[in-house]
Amino acid sequence: MSTHALSFLSGLRARWVAVIALAFAATLLGANLTAADAHKTETKAEAVHADHGGAACTSCCAAAPSWQKQFGYAYLTAYMFCLSFCLGALFLVLLNHLFDAQWMLPIRRFLEHIACLLCPTMAVLWIPIGALAPHIFPWMGPELQANPDHALHAKYPLFTTQAFYIVSGLLFVIWYVVTNGLRNASLAQDKDGAAVHTRTMRKYAAAGIFCFAFSLTGAAIYWMKALSHQFFSTMYGVVYFAGSVWVTVITTYWLLLYFKNRGDLGDVTREVTFHDCGKLFFAFTVFYAYIHFSQYFLIWNAAIPEETFWYVAREKGSWWWVGQITIFGHFWFPFLLLLPIHRKLNFQVMTTLTGWAWLCHYLDLQFNIGPVLYPDGLHFGFYDVLSLGFLISVLVFMFTRAFNAHPPYPQRDPRVAEAMGVYVDPASTKAAH
Repeated sequence: MSTHALSFLSGLRARWVAVIALAFAATLLGANLTAADAHKTETKAEAVHADHGGAACTSCCAAAPSWQKQFGYAYLTAYMFCLSFCLGALFLVLLNHLFDAQWMLPIRRFLEHIACLLCPTMAVLWIPIGALAPHIFPWMGPELQANPDHALHAKYPLFTTQAFYIVSGLLFVIWYVVTNGLRNASLAQDKDGAAVHTRTMRKYAAAGIFCFAFSLTGAAIYWMKALSHQFFSTMYGVVYFAGSVWVTVITTYWLLLYFKNRGDLGDVTREVTFHDCGKLFFAFTVFYAYIHFSQYFLIWNAAIPEETFWYVAREKGSWWWVGQITIFGHFWFPFLLLLPIHRKLNFQVMTTLTGWAWLCHYLDLQFNIGPVLYPDGLHFGFYDVLSLGFLISVLVFMFTRAFNAHPPYPQRDPRVAEAMGVYVDPASTKAAH
């Protein structure tokens, strides 16, 4: 963990670190200012309630979130942040086999390791969410379970406690089969170089892309959108998918640079590999903005209460500023920065952009999860730091162990020569027979 962190920080310029720190500090400052305004409003409300029976104290105490809720929401945010890297890595591996993309060969092996963290590592790390689910998800509370509202009744039997745990377990089973099937075939090819393993990986990818789409959507709906069970959006899973791949691609760029400088991928990494990775990040910058705007525009245009309340809640307090950071930091800043072609090969710019992408993606997840518990604005406290630090440390440890246990890239893949920029004369017809 410390080696990765120090290597990343050493590649950042001081002024860019200051920009990131100031952006985050400004968001937190906005949260404090709006919280102060909210406190004034609550004081007035308490005075009004006191005139009607003195129930202000009881209401105030009831509104204070318990430690289970505070920890649960912080852990869920950190979990979805880490899960996005694993799912993004799985998608890139599937993409490699579906399109037979030779330029992705140098990055495929470490992406396979990241994808395999989905199960059992992320499955074990999900246990606190399962245990705290009644405290995290309002629809699991005893009141709504006894007297479900119309929205909860309309989504029966999907939004039931039994379905929540059954579907969650099924997601990890799907991820285990797909990720380990792909990596096992890839490692087997390192030993004998048989083409049958390439065909096996293509079959896994052909079926796996459908499993990936349904499982990612299920995770986004059950573990995030279900926080507001009244909310309805057919694009919610795609929004999480776009953000996950976006942050994973830029992280892949940084890991590729790190392992190249360390010597693990020096033989197979070329300038075009970085450029193609940068172009993919640029493409998903545009795709994410398109999907997010489409969801917002359709909801705004339809003006259906079951949809609009979700955005209205996120225009209050400092959540409005977090939304602006998503617009300008998640799209406009990287979009304009990467328009010149040479920027995609500027390692200082791209490593700095990696840290910026992590910050924007985390704030985006806070924007999705946080307003349910903290309607007045962004809250970042001890539980958030603890959850992020713990989950990232576990994932980095498990990834490092897997990476060091196997060859750093596919050794005998049929496309390895092409990935290295080496031309091999095709065998003659006579030699082939």
